[in-house]
Amino acid sequence: MLNRPPKTFQEPTPQDYIPGRGRGATGFVTNPEYSLRANNQFSEMPVPDAGAKFGTPPPGYVAGRGRGLGDTRRETLARQAAAARSFISQQQEYDDEPVEEDDDGRPLDDEDQGLFANTVYDEDDKEADEIYEAVEKRMESRRQRQREERINEELKRYRSENPSLEQQFADLKRGLAQVSEEEWASIPEIGDYRVKKQKLEKYTPVPDSVIESAHKERSFDSSIGTLSTTQGISTDLASIGEGRGAVLGLKLDRISDSVSGQTVVDPKGYLTELAGMRITSESEIGDVKKARMLLKSVTSTNPKHAPGWIAAARLEEIAGRITDARALITEGCQKCPTSEDVWLEAARLYPQEQAKQVLASAVQRGRVPGSVKIWLQAAAIESDLTQKKRILRKALEIIPTSVRLWSAAIELEPPEGARILLTRAVECVPHATELWIALARLESYENAKVILNKAREAIPAEPLIWITAAKLEEAHESKQQSISTDILNDEQVKKIDQNNLFDIYLEEVKNESSQSSVTRIIERAVKTLSIKQKIVDRDRWLKEAKESESGGYYRTARDIIHFSSNLGIEEVDRERIWLSDAETAEKEGYFICARALFARLVSTFPGRDNLWLQAAHFEKEHGSFMVVDELLRRAVAYCPRAEKLWLLAANEKWRHHDADGARAVLHEAFSSNPGSETIWLEAVALEKQAGELSRARILASRARNSEADSGRVYYKSALLEREAGCVEAERELLEEGLSKHPNEPKLWLMLGQWHERQEPSQLEEARAAYSSGLQHCPTCVPLWISLAHLEERVNKWTRARAILERARQKLPKVDIIWEESIWLEVRIAKNQRPLSTDSQLLSKTTSKSALSILSKALQECPDSGRLWAVAIELESAKQRRARSVDALTRCDRDAHVMIAVARLFWGEHKIEKARSWFQRAVTLDSELGDAWAAWYAFEKKENGESEIKEIESQVESHPPRKGTRWCKVRKSLENVHLTTLQVLEKVSHDFEPFTS
Repeated sequence: MLNRPPKTFQEPTPQDYIPGRGRGATGFVTNPEYSLRANNQFSEMPVPDAGAKFGTPPPGYVAGRGRGLGDTRRETLARQAAAARSFISQQQEYDDEPVEEDDDGRPLDDEDQGLFANTVYDEDDKEADEIYEAVEKRMESRRQRQREERINEELKRYRSENPSLEQQFADLKRGLAQVSEEEWASIPEIGDYRVKKQKLEKYTPVPDSVIESAHKERSFDSSIGTLSTTQGISTDLASIGEGRGAVLGLKLDRISDSVSGQTVVDPKGYLTELAGMRITSESEIGDVKKARMLLKSVTSTNPKHAPGWIAAARLEEIAGRITDARALITEGCQKCPTSEDVWLEAARLYPQEQAKQVLASAVQRGRVPGSVKIWLQAAAIESDLTQKKRILRKALEIIPTSVRLWSAAIELEPPEGARILLTRAVECVPHATELWIALARLESYENAKVILNKAREAIPAEPLIWITAAKLEEAHESKQQSISTDILNDEQVKKIDQNNLFDIYLEEVKNESSQSSVTRIIERAVKTLSIKQKIVDRDRWLKEAKESESGGYYRTARDIIHFSSNLGIEEVDRERIWLSDAETAEKEGYFICARALFARLVSTFPGRDNLWLQAAHFEKEHGSFMVVDELLRRAVAYCPRAEKLWLLAANEKWRHHDADGARAVLHEAFSSNPGSETIWLEAVALEKQAGELSRARILASRARNSEADSGRVYYKSALLEREAGCVEAERELLEEGLSKHPNEPKLWLMLGQWHERQEPSQLEEARAAYSSGLQHCPTCVPLWISLAHLEERVNKWTRARAILERARQKLPKVDIIWEESIWLEVRIAKNQRPLSTDSQLLSKTTSKSALSILSKALQECPDSGRLWAVAIELESAKQRRARSVDALTRCDRDAHVMIAVARLFWGEHKIEKARSWFQRAVTLDSELGDAWAAWYAFEKKENGESEIKEIESQVESHPPRKGTRWCKVRKSLENVHLTTLQVLEKVSHDFEPFTS
């Protein structure tokens, strides 16, 4: 009984009953019912009416109000349902894609629309989205490397399975290098074999009547009055408009008036155009009229605008109406009485006498009395010197502070009058530096010092006054020195000059009491203007030093460099900046400034041997032997371990025929560098050049038994015996040296050459020597070439080819081996041509071999100037110019290419071009003997006497050390005693122009 449900719930539910509706609740919608809403049938569902079941509610009844609910929830739910229906209808209307559904048939976005439709997107949601996005990016980056590797592997596999057309034909393209010129020429020309038929173009000529009618439509006769009838000229206005429309448009676009009436004319530009204008035809008359109207508008709207009056007057002047121009400029003077430009223009337009009245009116009526230009113009148009002086003095009474007026007046005076005017000028214009300096130059030494002191007080920040004072002291000291040297002979004067020159390098060791007046003035100037007030920087001082040197004030220039070179630069940058400034000054020709900078370098960094070397080379070029000798003496004192300084000092002694001095220098070098191989060998070379072979042998023996023992010492000793003619002593030294230093390639090379020189030649022993040398030194290029030459000497061409091929395999990037292989093929072709019955075919085959090797060589060494020069020489005459262009594209800074191009122009008889290319070659590489010999041969054939003397002087002063043909002649045993000029003469015989 207790568990029975109430009777009320056992009764059947009434029709359209919705549980909870009476208390404001709303029943849920089931899945079948949702399909109706999804099909937009939600609004058609029957809504049960409570009044049908319970009767009509009383007026003002709101369900649930007694419980405090009211009908607000029901209204809210109704609004939400309406919004949902509206959204669904819009979604079905505009979405073309099918709606993605869940397993229960509802769209996936339905939960967001229903459950989260009214939620607010706050900061927490935003932060959560950012975190998830960062996590996604991190995971994506972790997988990126594996994905890229997988993509690259797939790409490589695809390219290997599907090669491009270029890759498929790569081997065939390389094979084109083997095609000869005759094979290229035999390829037939391709015709037009297109399948589609060409559409024939039909051309129908236009009748003359159509052309004439079109011409009449575009033009019309516009004869202008009597002008056309009297002169017979018919003006085509259409063509005139087309011709000058653009010009007029540009002019008128630049000229316009604003609303306020102020003109925006560019006076300078327009006046310049007017000055260059000339009316040459009637078509320009219209331009003048329009310009006249425009300028009239300018002067009427703004009569105080002076450029407008000047432009209007110049326009009338150009038009030939000089009277109107003068009238306009006169009116301009009345409208703009304070404009000096208008008065000057009026003076220019009037004749000389009337111009004087115009300028007098300008200054006398108090309009522009302070105009310096007007006073100068008034003086300029006067022809009488007295009148000019009177005008300028009158101007100075009115404008006493004008430097231009004072300068013009002083130029008209003699020295005495100029000094009087300058005395007054510096009182009126104390800030004019040039006036103070001019006055000081006109005074005596004592008075000039007083004047410059006053100038320094008036203008304390001007460096020119300090520098002028230093120049004054230097000129005075030079005058006193010249008086004292009048009683000395030339040698004593020369010695004093050399001491003064070297005195630059002793600036750091001078004490304060020994400084000259020039040095004290410059030191005070630099300290006053640069260190305390920071008025003048280092670049300004350097510029002033160069100007002082140009004026002949050498001591002033070097003192400025000495005291100002350290301004504004860090300590770590001093060496680099000073060296750069010294090189720049040397290139510009300021040798005193460059010498002062080098002196500053070696005094600040005395332990840097490279700086001493650069200073010594500078003095060799621009100084004297005494300075170089003294400089090197100080250099080796600071850098006793620098072998180059010792060698340079000894060579300078030897060049000036002081053998005992050179021996003394090398003796000191031995004591400072007991184990130096270079110094020992230099001593041996010195004695050999002096003809003291016994002393040279003794020194060489001591070197071999000292710490300097090396393979180089042995082959130099053997070379000494070779030149002396001691054959057995040479062989013993070579064998002894090889037993101690088997890895010295030159010893093996000399041993093979010794066997070749014997009578009869010991070819087997020579071949064994070269082969043994290659076993110990497989990278020695001369050994490979010498062995190939040995085989070629006995006509074993195949073996020579094989040797050079092995050399190319071991050293594929050495262009000398490739070059030797090419010339070997050329020599084989020349040697075997007469032996063949079909000589033309054999010559063609061997030439093809040489070209084939050349092609491979350029692939291995594409930037080798040697190989490109060979390519130019072996090319046919018609193709040499194109080949030279290719060579210059690859090697535009190689002397070998320059020589080949010069020989090409030589063969074409273009003398000046050939000479310029030879000069480029020796400039690029001054140590290349082949370049000098080729140029020498060219000048001898073309009778260039001055160039021959220049070449001989350059070669004699700086002997070449490189070059295939030069070294071959220079190192030959029979040419040992030849001078450099004799070697040059002998090598020049090998050079001829390229035949066309």
